[in-house]
Amino acid sequence: MTKKKLLIVEDDENLGQILKEYLEIKGFDTSLARDGEEGLSEFNSNSYDLCILDIMMPRKDGFTLAREIKLLNKEMPVIFLTAKSLKEDTIEGFKIGADDYVTKPFSMEELLLRIQAVLRRSTGTTTEVKSTYTFGRFTFHYDQQLLLFGDEKQKLTSKESELLRLLCQNINKTLDRSAALKYIWKDDSYFNARSMDVYIAKLRKHLKKDDNIQILTIHGEGFKLVSLN
Repeated sequence: MTKKKLLIVEDDENLGQILKEYLEIKGFDTSLARDGEEGLSEFNSNSYDLCILDIMMPRKDGFTLAREIKLLNKEMPVIFLTAKSLKEDTIEGFKIGADDYVTKPFSMEELLLRIQAVLRRSTGTTTEVKSTYTFGRFTFHYDQQLLLFGDEKQKLTSKESELLRLLCQNINKTLDRSAALKYIWKDDSYFNARSMDVYIAKLRKHLKKDDNIQILTIHGEGFKLVSLN
């Protein structure tokens, strides 16, 4: 499968390099530009699947760069990175056509989830889409919000489905709690964390029919869907 190509435009040299290296480890082909002018030049020189743009940059800010990119390719997915959490900035970003918005500081896992979600929604990325997962004696149809166990069918809520899909995508690996909260609930506040605990309990109840399937709580980290088969 051809690697997805990402353009990262970030003036913080350390953060930019960390993002580039992390996303390359995760299987992406990445280019890094240090400011808006360099970012536009990179965009004009290569073909990209998604752009990750810092907002506050010298020479050309992220909003201006995004407008120019959208003029060249209105379908190009854009994720903004910002140190601000101002509502006005968020509104401005979405007016330009941003696909998502990540506020610093963020975890790499959170950004990865956002990138994967935007690529799934974008045209021409059908290879990224997976809607059916099989684990233990269960089959989970994400697009139908349906969990099958033999002939038994369990209809899931949208949040149950989103959470179970993240767990399935990370089966036998720890799903970062904060990243999952920010991805599904858009905020990792105490109240949303309690809400997620309720949905984890519901999923555990659905999955208890198979003794080889468990959702473990990894203290201080998150949750892990474990298949003992």
